[in-house]
Amino acid sequence: MANPKFTPEEALAFHLEPTPGKFEITATVPMTTQRDLSLAYSPGVAIPCLAIQENPEAAYDYTNKGNLVAVISNGTAVLGLGNLGALASKPVMEGKAVLFKRFADVNSIDIELDTEDADAFCNAVRLMGPTFGGINLEDIKAPECFIIEQRLKEEMDIPVFHDDQHGTAVICAAGLINALHLSGKKIEDVRIVLNGAGAAGIACLELLKTMGARHENTMMCDTKGVIYQGRTEGMNQWKSAHAVVTDRRTLADAMEGADVFLGVSAKGAVTQDMVISMAPNPVIFAMANPDPEITPEEAHAVRADAIIATGRSDYPNQVNNVLGFPYLFRGALDVHARAINDEMKIACAEALASLARQDVPDEVGMAYGRELCFGRDYIIPAPFDPRLIYTIPPAVAKACMDTGAARRPIVDMEAYEVSLKSRMDPTASIMRSINARARNAQATMIFAEGDDPRVLRAAVQYQRAGMGKALVVGREPDVKAKLEAAGMADAVAELEVVNAANTPHLEEYRSFLYNRLQRKGFDRHDINRLATRDRHVFASLMLAHGHGDGLITGATRKSAYVLELINHVFDADAEHGVAGVTALMHKGRIVLVADTLVQEWPDENDLADIAERAAGVARHLGMEPRVAFVSFSTFGYPQSERAEKMHRAPTVLEKRGVDFEFEGDMTVDVALNPAAQEAYPFQRLTGPANILVVPARHSASISVKLMQEMAGATVIGPILSGLDKSVQICSSTSTATDIVNMAVLAACKVG
Repeated sequence: MANPKFTPEEALAFHLEPTPGKFEITATVPMTTQRDLSLAYSPGVAIPCLAIQENPEAAYDYTNKGNLVAVISNGTAVLGLGNLGALASKPVMEGKAVLFKRFADVNSIDIELDTEDADAFCNAVRLMGPTFGGINLEDIKAPECFIIEQRLKEEMDIPVFHDDQHGTAVICAAGLINALHLSGKKIEDVRIVLNGAGAAGIACLELLKTMGARHENTMMCDTKGVIYQGRTEGMNQWKSAHAVVTDRRTLADAMEGADVFLGVSAKGAVTQDMVISMAPNPVIFAMANPDPEITPEEAHAVRADAIIATGRSDYPNQVNNVLGFPYLFRGALDVHARAINDEMKIACAEALASLARQDVPDEVGMAYGRELCFGRDYIIPAPFDPRLIYTIPPAVAKACMDTGAARRPIVDMEAYEVSLKSRMDPTASIMRSINARARNAQATMIFAEGDDPRVLRAAVQYQRAGMGKALVVGREPDVKAKLEAAGMADAVAELEVVNAANTPHLEEYRSFLYNRLQRKGFDRHDINRLATRDRHVFASLMLAHGHGDGLITGATRKSAYVLELINHVFDADAEHGVAGVTALMHKGRIVLVADTLVQEWPDENDLADIAERAAGVARHLGMEPRVAFVSFSTFGYPQSERAEKMHRAPTVLEKRGVDFEFEGDMTVDVALNPAAQEAYPFQRLTGPANILVVPARHSASISVKLMQEMAGATVIGPILSGLDKSVQICSSTSTATDIVNMAVLAACKVG
């Protein structure tokens, strides 16, 4: 993925519109009535004030302290731009604040202090301590940054973390754990050379020494060369701590025979000759920004065995601080930590390294524009990996508890992981429930399209997650080749591959299909071709004969085409009351839209069928159904022949005596907004609708795709409802994760 290109005008417009800056403050409590205001401020606010005075720990219960981090800078070392001053650093600090929110749901506010005096800076931050659960120091020049951080850590009882130092160190350590794992070396044995004796460089070396690197095996260099014992020029106490006894004087000398190079210095600092002189399987972390000390192309041209990381997103193995600081603070805040200590940083690094060794979800590969699997070009997780939020903070929190730095330890770590998932993903609570049911069901799932790598990976995930057995329809050599190409050669032996050539039931399948289709223009030749060559039909036949509990298909062809093929085996059509129900999840709200798959222009009776199907899906998902028949009219006005059926459909449900709430016709805002519903006191819904039955398939498709593209809603489905067998048809744009979700729905027999 190349670095994004934009003009200065675009960058300015991004910060200017829709309102200046990058975030705003919104209230989390009602603020509409006088009573609300009395509770939020005087006199009601006095009660929590007194509770906190009596017990300071109560601040974490009654205020936002426990999820609030300050991003604080004086602007003396802004990105690669230098000393811009406090005010000019504000866009960067706002950006840091929104990264905290985006990646770990940590509320954050930026504070720019207009001083270069370390004492004044420390006093200001220390005095703000009661407000925050943690302090993230940012873009402060060395050596003041060392002095400031050390003093604040001593004087404050909340975590103080200078990300430019320790954030880089943590991600660097995570990458190095995996690089050494791949090259078969141990941290205590390797020779490490660091170039760049600033804040990040010194922190990197200190953390690696804490993790087992030997002082005598490390060498720090700056612009004047090797930092050796006895050197006086350009030295300070922080550099002196890493001085070693050596005759080597230049970076080139230091690099000879080195196993690891860490660069936080400048473009072009490392030459190809230096790389050639390194030990076998050298590890090169060229982290200078925006341009590395040596590019991966230049290094690989002379050393094919090198494992290389940079600070850039357009090369593999990006050392990106966003993998660290949000999750470090998330874990620290959740145990009300007094500090972020070395053990917590090492736990973060080890958890990141472990995550990189696991199979990578499709959406991560899509964000990066390439397939990712553990190896020389993937030793550090990608920043958009959705697993980070529930993998890293628990490791950090546990280390905090183990070292006695936690005020409020977490008792149920499993429940904590579940809560972290739900912080970032509104689908989490529903998906958690159906995942548990799927594990109990242990369904044998038929994956029809074994020629697609996404489907194969989904099948492997389904089986490895303990959901049940996966059967893949395909050819064994093809499945083997595609799994190996995806870096999952170890999964080849796990999957059972089925096809017309190896099934003992082919004659039974052909006979069944001939009996169904002989009066629909199909002869025996057609039947044989369908049963033996079409994977959708073959998989449907397997399911129809009980040779599997559920079927997943549709990832490689359009859903209408797949539905047509399934109909050769099942009655999956409008005539038999089958419907497609899509779940939309956005900002913690879940709304089902139907019919999104089967019925093109339903009449009022069909609409009533669709409502019943959708209500069944809602109940399967743990929701109490509230159905709205939506249109451009509300209760008959404005009148229109095309809206008339939406007006009549509720009457059909009345006659059927269904056991769920329904109402209509109504516009979408009346259906979803309780305030709008108040204008119609006679209407029967007791709250916002959670099922929208729409007039036609085209309006359903438009609604779902508009919400997905414009609002960023999470879409699950369409869920096929109304068949006597569990069949789910994926979208052709599905990721492996989406396919697994559909398999889980099929295992639970949702619909």
